[in-house]
Amino acid sequence: MSARNLEEVLKDVRRIQIVAKRQVNDLLAGEYLSAFQGRGMEFHAVREYVPGDEIRSIDWNVTARTGNPYVKTFCEERELTVLLVVDVSASGAFGSQRLSKMETAVEVAAVLMFTALKNNDKVGLLFFADDVIKYIPPRKGRANVLRLIRELLATEPVKAETDITKALEYLGHVQRRKCVLFLMSDFLGPDCSRALAIANRRHDVVAVTLNDPREATLPDVGFLTLRDAETDELLELDTRHPRVRALFAKAADERERKLTGWLRRANVDRLAIRTDQPYAQSLQKFFRSRERQR
Repeated sequence: MSARNLEEVLKDVRRIQIVAKRQVNDLLAGEYLSAFQGRGMEFHAVREYVPGDEIRSIDWNVTARTGNPYVKTFCEERELTVLLVVDVSASGAFGSQRLSKMETAVEVAAVLMFTALKNNDKVGLLFFADDVIKYIPPRKGRANVLRLIRELLATEPVKAETDITKALEYLGHVQRRKCVLFLMSDFLGPDCSRALAIANRRHDVVAVTLNDPREATLPDVGFLTLRDAETDELLELDTRHPRVRALFAKAADERERKLTGWLRRANVDRLAIRTDQPYAQSLQKFFRSRERQR
């Protein structure tokens, strides 16, 4: 990376840090804590037995030592491990709004990272396209979060097709302990429902779907040349014809139907992010929905 590029990345890191921390402080601090469970229950203390306490919770060692019945009390272990799995294939570079899908993904990832940081959770990062590009194991601390954001900002979109299955299979080998896994992608790839289901049995997988409104509807602007960012395939359309626009919308509806089916079969929750809508509200709505489910 050149000095100029590094300077630009660091400038963006500072900007995103300000944006992300504002969203966390204003909207998300409480919702995140309620939306995700820790690794389980941990021992808290012992107290004297009172009628109605569960017999199985009696601490027999303390009871024998004191001559009076005592029970163990537990609290939920709050510390989480959070993994951001980010699709950096070239389709993410598309954008008809202020931010492209990839730029939106970076900002959403930063908000999730700073939210985890506020809870003193570990945060890791994996980015992929047709293969795993880089994996950074989960760690704690602000310096780690800033490093992860720098890595994302410095990564150029990869001209390759998306292979979510390969990324999840890789994680199955390197991340053995349960984590909260945010899978961020536009999901423009082959059926990954089996890999999602397997990953979701071990981890708490959340599919963060990234969409641009122009991928679902075509404007009436005459002749238009479309290029597939991942395969370089060109397609010329005359958008003046209603049937052309209708077929384009139908194809988008079919992609959405398939994605909905994949996630339903895998029992994976969805966090839908659109580049034309405020993502903070989508995050807050999702966290509150998760809290109600708990």
